[in-house]
Amino acid sequence: MDWNEEVDVIAVGTGGGLAGAYTAAREGLRVAVIEATEKFGGTTSYSGGGGVWFPVNPVLVAAGADDSIEDAHEYFHAVVGDRTSKDLQETYVDRGRTVIEYLLEDPVFSFIAYPWPDYFGKAPKAKLDGMRHVVPAPLPLDEVGEELASKIRGPLDNDRLGVPADNSMLIGGRALVGRFLMGLAKYPNASLHLNTALVDLVADDDGNVAGAIVERDGERVAIKANKGIILSAGGFEQNQELRTKYGVPGVARDTMGPWGNQGKALEAAQAVGADTDLLDQAWWSPGMTHPGGESAFALWFTGGIFVNQDGNRFVNESAPYDRLGRDIIRQMDEGSVTLPYWMIYDDKEGEVPPCKATNVSMVETEKYVDAGLWHTADTLEELAAKIGVPADALVATVERFNKFVAAGADDDFGRGDEAYDRSFTEGQSPLVSIDQGPFHAAQFGISDLGTKGGLRTDTKARVLNAAGEVIGGLYAAGNTMAAVSGYVYPGGGNPIGASVLFSHLAALDIAGK
Repeated sequence: MDWNEEVDVIAVGTGGGLAGAYTAAREGLRVAVIEATEKFGGTTSYSGGGGVWFPVNPVLVAAGADDSIEDAHEYFHAVVGDRTSKDLQETYVDRGRTVIEYLLEDPVFSFIAYPWPDYFGKAPKAKLDGMRHVVPAPLPLDEVGEELASKIRGPLDNDRLGVPADNSMLIGGRALVGRFLMGLAKYPNASLHLNTALVDLVADDDGNVAGAIVERDGERVAIKANKGIILSAGGFEQNQELRTKYGVPGVARDTMGPWGNQGKALEAAQAVGADTDLLDQAWWSPGMTHPGGESAFALWFTGGIFVNQDGNRFVNESAPYDRLGRDIIRQMDEGSVTLPYWMIYDDKEGEVPPCKATNVSMVETEKYVDAGLWHTADTLEELAAKIGVPADALVATVERFNKFVAAGADDDFGRGDEAYDRSFTEGQSPLVSIDQGPFHAAQFGISDLGTKGGLRTDTKARVLNAAGEVIGGLYAAGNTMAAVSGYVYPGGGNPIGASVLFSHLAALDIAGK
């Protein structure tokens, strides 16, 4: 092979997987970081919190968390079950705290305890106070610098609606990406390359990965990787062909992943014999439908109920978003729910749906009305006619729900029974009556935060082949790897956490530590 360039490590992707590039550079390795798009950050940069679920890490301990690794193990395995390797699960739970310790040795990194209840509040050893979750501290522009800040993807409104990005203070995932980029800037042995897409992996005669072919600004470049390649390039949620091939519910239009998440790293690894798992899975959520036709990730409902095509309520509307999305998809598969479904609400907060976190901001009300997405009527019977559901069923559904509100308990779906259900109501009941006309309906669909199926790995993030053998020199993390959490989403910060941790462990293995 005629190599154009030579390094120790190629790090593919610039979201939470920058942890791997940073670790490799800090350990003295020559690192080439490649990003397929025009900006750094990937899906991580869209995260409002940028948090990681790492129990008993030093930030949480300092904040007074009453927890233990043993309890975290019990919780995690109780909700994930045996769908993924227990060794992999234990590695995630055990080593999250160590990566925070490692990062905090560098003053560029700072984290804050941000309580966020575990997503399965009734599971053994769930933390209802949320003290397993930390977020990066906000990053002022005078620290990160205007030039670097302008190269970080997001927020979502910037990419989706063209709203100018406010770089005066980077928060959430953008702050995390910014801190990694600042950390990397300290090391002359690290180089960063935007508009550089992975095309192929190159294997030697023994099947070990020796380098990569990339396309940089329209030209093919062969880069030799003497020690390893870390793939942390997100999922394939923006590739409708792959979604269809692997049976991922939903459509590319409705994902929250950035346009560059096409699955190129996945396909390149498959071409050199990598095994895969969970390819039909994603991190799902309800999606509010916007005038452009896309249904975007939505949560924080301060009122309203969801009804199906029969005018019947069918789900706990305040459940954690992935559990809620999966419940909707399950009922779609069974035929009891079809798209669209509708949020029914009254006029307590006016015509705009009682949804406080739409992620992609709502535009003018008239655009939703003109698109047939929002409807208003003086009576529930009239509203039912406008959205095409049986009037008697809708009236009966609302009456039944209002009785639950009065009684303070949802006998049908348990809304409010778990800590997460009450996260946005300061611990109070999320049950709000629907009794003040006029009445409204808003169209909803299914969205996702990205696919979670990918390359099978061991506890060192080494990619495995179909025989369970390590493919030398190849590592994967984040949504490029098959998720350690299997079919579930145990708690806020799991996706970014898996990207940060397993890319870090990959770099440590490459460095021989």
